[in-house]
Amino acid sequence: MGPEGAGVLGGAVRAASGSVVRRHREGTGDAGAECAPDSERRKGAGSRLSVHERLSVPIGRVAEEWSTRPGCRRVLAVAHTVTAVTRLMDVLPLFESDFRVQVVFTRARTSNFREGVTEYLSDLGVAVAPWEQAVGEEFDLAVTASLGDDLHLIKAPVVTVSHGAGYNKLGKPETGNRKPETGNRKPETDPHSHSAPGVFGISRETLVRDGVLIPSALVLSHEEQRDRVGRSCPEALPAAVVAGDPTFDRILAGRRWRDDYRRALGADDGRRLVLLTSTWGPSSLLGRRPELIRRVLRELPRDEYRVVLVAHPNAWYGHGVWQMRTWLASCERAGLTVLPPRAGWQAALAAADHVIGDHGSVTFYGAALGTHTMLGTFPHDELDPDSPVGAFGRSARVLDDTASIERRLLDDAAAHRPDRFAPETSRLTSLPGRSGAALRALFYGLMNLDEPAVPARVTPPDMPEPLALDWPRAARVGPLLVGAEGDTSEVRVRRFPAEMYRALGGGPGRSHLLVDASEPDEAWRDSADVLIRREPTAGARAWSEGTLATETGLRMAAALDSDGAVVASLIPGSPRTAAQDRPLTVRVRLQDATAGTPVEAGLAALWRADADGCDLWRPLTVKLHLGERTATVRIEPVD
Repeated sequence: MGPEGAGVLGGAVRAASGSVVRRHREGTGDAGAECAPDSERRKGAGSRLSVHERLSVPIGRVAEEWSTRPGCRRVLAVAHTVTAVTRLMDVLPLFESDFRVQVVFTRARTSNFREGVTEYLSDLGVAVAPWEQAVGEEFDLAVTASLGDDLHLIKAPVVTVSHGAGYNKLGKPETGNRKPETGNRKPETDPHSHSAPGVFGISRETLVRDGVLIPSALVLSHEEQRDRVGRSCPEALPAAVVAGDPTFDRILAGRRWRDDYRRALGADDGRRLVLLTSTWGPSSLLGRRPELIRRVLRELPRDEYRVVLVAHPNAWYGHGVWQMRTWLASCERAGLTVLPPRAGWQAALAAADHVIGDHGSVTFYGAALGTHTMLGTFPHDELDPDSPVGAFGRSARVLDDTASIERRLLDDAAAHRPDRFAPETSRLTSLPGRSGAALRALFYGLMNLDEPAVPARVTPPDMPEPLALDWPRAARVGPLLVGAEGDTSEVRVRRFPAEMYRALGGGPGRSHLLVDASEPDEAWRDSADVLIRREPTAGARAWSEGTLATETGLRMAAALDSDGAVVASLIPGSPRTAAQDRPLTVRVRLQDATAGTPVEAGLAALWRADADGCDLWRPLTVKLHLGERTATVRIEPVD
């Protein structure tokens, strides 16, 4: 860490260390805990942990006797929400490989978004103490990514880190049952400042309890936040520590793995990756413009864009995971890639070509990466106008309904430069790539413990694992409306999700309906012009001919052969002779195809040729364009 970092950290460490003395630890466990370790009292292996049962190890009255590593420095991690836990997991790995440190979690009691926290902690496999035990024990350090509950009761120096991209939001916090500080209120230092004292995380209402400052160290990501702290809660300035943004550092580290992330998200075939992101609450993208998701899916061709959705954990757990999946079901069937609430969004940011969002941190992180970023909505009155995110909201363009989504997106992207929002995003972090080093120095200083000799690690985000609708809730591939414009020698194909046109009763002009053979919705099968079996089979011809003969109203049936070609049976629209007035079976192959071109796209060339009255009883060659991908389609009748 450079000398500027050491100077920033030194004062806060000295102040906090001087006020908290390491004391003899004596737990308050019950009599039974003195006779047996906790593992004998808790549920069997594989069960969900309880956040209500007291621990005997690694804290508690008999911890020194039963612990494998007694005498460790003890760190308390306070889990308010799933969002806060994800941020804690960006900083707690700073204690990796240090046998001198034991981390214990506790679940805060008063968050309005408590759901999902217990399951998350269980999946992490961490030691969890109930709140009452945690505040009765002594720790060497406490780390929290949110404010609320009775944090002032914790017997340890408390370090607060932001659970988003700095401190930006005005108004109510995410946690409940927190009475605002009412005593000894000081007036604004600068009466002409636009900053209000109610910025969650740096206001007196959230930092002071009973006249006492809660955090021993208030972690800021950028120096600009010092000025706002000075105006809203000047008594917190001695505790302020500028230590960068550990989450953004991980995203920066993930850029090296961009191609791998794109592959995991299904965008390694030349498609542009559009990341839709929504924070929580009625003013979020999901709250104000949920229809934008459907419109983006409807107007962006399936083979040219991959649309990924990231929603704030508070939306997931506030309404329920089942409810969110239910709301998004038709969008998922239309090809929307949905990331789970805990992880994946960091990798998606590193992979994205376009970001469309709101006032949430994910949108701002996208802009800070230099990625083309637009807004679906932005509640200016809910943001501190002096904050970087507030300023960003005044600079970014809104993707409104006045023109086609694709046209607006591409026009704005053409004018975009990576430094477009630099005046705002440069205030995200003062220590890009160095937050881990600064935070570790802070943590170990507060614990009066020498840092490990090895440098602090910055790990890239985990590989994303999208959610998926299983059959029969969705087919392998949703129904597609296929347009093939051109002539018998060259066609340009664009395919759109039919699910997004269902309520509108229409679709792109001159399009036909392509339906997968696994489609469980009988209405789609009954309406299909083309039915396709995408699983390779040696009986492709028999399947195609049999399906065409038995499915009423079908114009074409096709199956992927084991040799990679598509075998299609159809009823030609313009037979040349009486002998040709019968079903025809052809073999469709792609030659000189760009990587990632689906062989089934050749069926669009076959459809166009038939619609134009071509003689399909003779071999035919058509040049195919599918977005940026190209191929030569060879169509030959089967003997």
